[in-house]
Amino acid sequence: VRFSLLLSFQAAMTKLGQWLCGLALLGSAWAALALAPPGLQLPAPFRQALLPLPIYLLVTFGCYSLATVGYRLATFNDCQEAAAELQEHISAARTDLRRRGLRF
Repeated sequence: VRFSLLLSFQAAMTKLGQWLCGLALLGSAWAALALAPPGLQLPAPFRQALLPLPIYLLVTFGCYSLATVGYRLATFNDCQEAAAELQEHISAARTDLRRRGLRF
């Protein structure tokens, strides 16, 4: 019963919800390590790499986003049928406007 409830919850979750849950999970793990709980002593190199980690992740996410947008723009498909249909609609609208007395 619990497993089916979990599956239905995941199916209902939007992409934004998934991202926010992932960010909350990563953020809480980072905060738990960065705040250095009393029983855990991280070596200095690990602490130095851990503190700016959110900035590194933000920069990495920005680079990934720019690369994805650039790739999608470079591989954007032309729709010849839609362009021809749009030209027909424009011609029909111009003809209708000329019939009503509007000149271009």
